[in-house]
This record gives sequence, C-alpha cells and structure tokens, in this order.
Amino acid sequence: MPSWVTEAFEDYQKRFPQEMKLELQEISPVKRNGKNSDNKAKEQEAKLILEALPKKGYIIALDERGKQYTSFELSEKVGSWQSLGMDVVLIVGGPNGLTDEVRNKASELWSLSKLTLPHPLVRVFLAETIYRGYSIYANLPYHRA
Repeated sequence: MPSWVTEAFEDYQKRFPQEMKLELQEISPVKRNGKNSDNKAKEQEAKLILEALPKKGYIIALDERGKQYTSFELSEKVGSWQSLGMDVVLIVGGPNGLTDEVRNKASELWSLSKLTLPHPLVRVFLAETIYRGYSIYANLPYHRA
C-alpha cells in the first residue's frame, strides 16, 4: 500500500479507545495468470480468508449485496458490536469479490457504496467510517467537527 494509506489508517487506528481496537490483518492477493485464473484466485483467497477467521467472532463481509448504513445507523451498529463480547471481523475481498462460502460464513453483509472503490481507499474509508460511527455513539465531537 502507498504510504498515505498506511498513514491515514494508522491515524484513525490511534483514535480508538483501548476497549475497541482497530486491527488490520492482510492476506496477500493470489496471483492471476492463465485461463480461468480469476475464479481460481478467488477460491484460493477464500480459503486463506476462512483460515484466518477467529474461532469465535462476529463476521461481517463487505459485499455489494449488503446493507448500506447512514452514519447514525452505523453508530447504532457500533454500539451493538461493543456489546457482543467478541471480536468483530470485517472481510474485504480481492478484486473479484468474495465467494458464496465466505459470504455464507458472515453474520451480515455490509455494502459501503454502490460504487466500486479501490482497495487503498476502502482501508481508509472503513477506518474513518467506523471511527465516525464510534464517535457518534460515544457522543464525541468528531462527527460535528
């Protein structure tokens, strides 16, 4: 990732309280080459994603078929995530999206936008959006700033 992505992500990451850490776990993209390589890569990425999931966690897959939220609706979600007592895991798929197997593993699907967003922007967008939801829920001035 470009340095601006890392810097922006880490800036938001530092803002979260200790009880709501924002962590990033990357899975290297699978190389695509040859006939039917997109489908093969998507299946291999799904396997890596599923292996990386915690045994216990609330899984949310980012997917174009998912629900879209306003900032205030997301703040309610953030509050409900905090009360779960387990890690909340957000899955961002590769360039060809997620397999049905990964989507079916998720407790919910979340669509960030009807637009296609590049992965570097998604990382920053997610960090900011979740922080905004948290700040609304915690009645912090960030949302109004």
